[in-house]
Amino acid sequence: MFRLEPRAEPSRWWTIGSPLLALALTVLLGIVLFAALGKDPVRALQIFFWEPIKTPYALGELMVKATPLLVIALGLSLCFRSNVWNIGAEGQFVIGAVFAGGVALLADKNTGLWIVPAILLAGVLGGMVWAGIVALCRDRFNASEILVSLMLVYVAGMVLSYLVYGPWKDPQGYNFPQTKTFEAVTQIPRLMDGSRLSIGLPLALGLAALLWLYLFRTRAGFAQQVGGLAPAAARYAGFSSRRALWTALLVSGGAAGLAGALEVAGPIGQLTPYVPAGYGFAAIIVAFVGRLHPVGMVFSAILMSMFYIGGELAQSRLGLPKSLTGVFQGLLLFSLLACDTLVAYRVRRVKPAEPTPAAIPASHPSRSA
Repeated sequence: MFRLEPRAEPSRWWTIGSPLLALALTVLLGIVLFAALGKDPVRALQIFFWEPIKTPYALGELMVKATPLLVIALGLSLCFRSNVWNIGAEGQFVIGAVFAGGVALLADKNTGLWIVPAILLAGVLGGMVWAGIVALCRDRFNASEILVSLMLVYVAGMVLSYLVYGPWKDPQGYNFPQTKTFEAVTQIPRLMDGSRLSIGLPLALGLAALLWLYLFRTRAGFAQQVGGLAPAAARYAGFSSRRALWTALLVSGGAAGLAGALEVAGPIGQLTPYVPAGYGFAAIIVAFVGRLHPVGMVFSAILMSMFYIGGELAQSRLGLPKSLTGVFQGLLLFSLLACDTLVAYRVRRVKPAEPTPAAIPASHPSRSA
């Protein structure tokens, strides 16, 4: 028999080991899933974990997928560390893409290279505006940031649809709901020829380094976390919990908007109804698998991008449904939640209690003898 016993303090080893165990459980559950679908599990796992890294081009595509996931997760980690639950990064990603696309549409053949930083700044501004609505509702009306941010995701999708079906629709696009293709000058600079990998990757890694410095090497980063986790203690220490709320949401919204700008001015090259790719929701898993730590999120973003690319390859090569990517993401999240129990609890083996002998009644024959 086994039972869970509370630890005196959280286990540092299991804080790191829990995501690894969760990944192993996800792989095992994936094997069972592939076998149930009548597919070769070895071939399926090869598609998910080997195909995305086996060639330089495939590795570049892996980094293209990982870049927006990492950028959004970095912003969300600041929110979650501050006890602010921004679940609407997908909407902030979309509005950031809309703002960036609006600036990109202003470019023509005579536009200079200044348009690229303007596009990125517009994306950041769009994400901050959308997250600012959440902060305002929480600050002034004490509304739940979870519900407000989540509902705004659907509003952002409708804004995008209105624009690509309406005023921004390409008149020469054969009636497809999309804007015209952006001018070449608006393209985010690429790191190498023959690859879609852009400067977004070093930018994301630089943001991870800045977040690490802010959280763990500055007084402002310490105040940010205390202001969200313990408002009363923050007020006693002179920190502002209100400032922590606004900072967390504006930074996370700006990061999501930046990711949207990198996407539409990078791999996509125009606005379409398919800009929402689920990155905002997947980045929540990236943040928690990475333990809300900048270094951990770099690796978890790469893992999550493997699931995206593996899902696309499994769809084309094995005939599996597109939803398989979401299944793997869900399996990883729930496995992590289960394994995190070991951080605060230990498993103890308990010996079953030996039965006590029953008292012999006085009328028993042995007593009378």
